[in-house]
Amino acid sequence: MIELIIEQRRRDLGSFEVGRVLPFAQRRMVGPYIFFDRMGPKQIAPGLPREADVRPHPHIGLSTITYLFDGEIMHRDSLGSEQAVRPGEVNWMTAGRGITHSERFEKLRAQGGPLDGIQAWVALPDGREEMDPGFWHYANHDLPVFDDDGLTGRLIAGSLVGVTSPVKVDSPQFYVHWQLRAGARVSLPAEYPERAVYVASGDVEINGERVEAGKMAVLVPGKAATIATHSGAVVMALGGEPVGPRYIDWNFVSSSPERLDQARADWAAGRMKLPDLDHEEFIPLPPKLGAKPEPMS
Repeated sequence: MIELIIEQRRRDLGSFEVGRVLPFAQRRMVGPYIFFDRMGPKQIAPGLPREADVRPHPHIGLSTITYLFDGEIMHRDSLGSEQAVRPGEVNWMTAGRGITHSERFEKLRAQGGPLDGIQAWVALPDGREEMDPGFWHYANHDLPVFDDDGLTGRLIAGSLVGVTSPVKVDSPQFYVHWQLRAGARVSLPAEYPERAVYVASGDVEINGERVEAGKMAVLVPGKAATIATHSGAVVMALGGEPVGPRYIDWNFVSSSPERLDQARADWAAGRMKLPDLDHEEFIPLPPKLGAKPEPMS
């Protein structure tokens, strides 16, 4: 039932750690999901340095999804958006032909508190990579809720078991947050060709095979999976239809390596507008890696 288990690679950012799951050498994407990072968990003391903020930076060819278990992050972008995201809410930003944004920890800096959440990227499908950029915020009461026999949770995006999230998506996919109490189980159907389960806390058994916190289990296609826990767990399940090979360079995603080069040139030359409400600083373009980019799928 499990094709591959990916263990998150922890990276210390100074004020907190990030656990990188996707992309992974043996599995670059799951459906259209090309990037998956766990922020925290971390108890932040008041006075968080400004260096912890994610200064304005660019994207193309993808949508970003910010979803928190704890804490608050302030989003500002080049469309003029300014929106905090809080636990159970969704900030969904589609870069398309190009957008810039920042993510700042202003409330945590002032008051302290916990920080814990997921940032994921979804590669846009053919014909949509150069679409107009957009930003949408969804409150927690906007999302479909699961509440049945030891299971609670939210359908963050896409469709699953006949339920559809209002979150705007551009290709067939699903992204769900489940909380399982001790002894609970849930079935993940085989309605998508690519699926994965990330264990945020606790541990689970997937058709009898144990998966611990901080690991993502990529599932074999074509079979329903039973996710069970003895002691309780929080899991994120995601996947969908593949969108085809994609290249990635820094914050840029595209089906064309030449388009990545153009995006790098545009950012270096200052041709990408900074966020209206956060334009005093930005992240400089990092050096280009010497190796030719390989397609990811």
